[in-house]
Amino acid sequence: MVLAQAAFELRGMLRNGEQLLLTMIIPVLLLVLFSTTALLDLGPGERVDFLAPGVLALAVMSTSFTGQAIATGFERRYGALKRLGATPLPRSGLIVAKTLAILAVEAVQTALICAVALALGWSPHGGFGGAPAVAVLLLAGTAAFSGFGLLMAGTLRAEATLAAANLVYLLLLALGGVVFPLTEFPGPVAAVLEALPIAALAEGLRQVLQQGTALPVASLLVLLAWAAVGLALAARFFRWE
Repeated sequence: MVLAQAAFELRGMLRNGEQLLLTMIIPVLLLVLFSTTALLDLGPGERVDFLAPGVLALAVMSTSFTGQAIATGFERRYGALKRLGATPLPRSGLIVAKTLAILAVEAVQTALICAVALALGWSPHGGFGGAPAVAVLLLAGTAAFSGFGLLMAGTLRAEATLAAANLVYLLLLALGGVVFPLTEFPGPVAAVLEALPIAALAEGLRQVLQQGTALPVASLLVLLAWAAVGLALAARFFRWE
């Protein structure tokens, strides 16, 4: 039942043009645009080496937070979640199915973004030894964003969720160190922004893929803290009807 529901969720994501734009097309366009132009000062080194990890972080956020919040919010509004609750599929099974669908989409996103980045001259460091660190960071980021996506979808009206999720997406895109360094901000502001989940994920991925370091514990702890808070709040306040 869980696998069948996961396949249904995945088909729904891939058939939704707006969600496909958000999760697949926009991250790739940003990667290509800022890698091939000098619109922003990205510091020394190849532009794509800085951008690729940030765009990977953006892709995770777009799927596990923005896309999931909007889709779940409207499922709740139209009573789809209530009807699913009357089926043999338990609520825990529904959450697992949604998680599996999100991970499947993120796998496609990661492959697509990495392929485009490599075509643009990306030279990731860390080799195969860095792959487990990247996977851990992506999973921690998914958990962090999913918790708050479900919290938003389960407490706000669908229209409010749509507006709020897109607003948060734009704000974190601009302020999360995705396409330009946080060092461009004043020191106190940068220190606050570094605590955001998108900034922690982007910086952690850069440490592995751009600098070739081992698993960045500080970034991972920030993501796990956000995940714990978000999932706990979602479990406490999420309303299925």
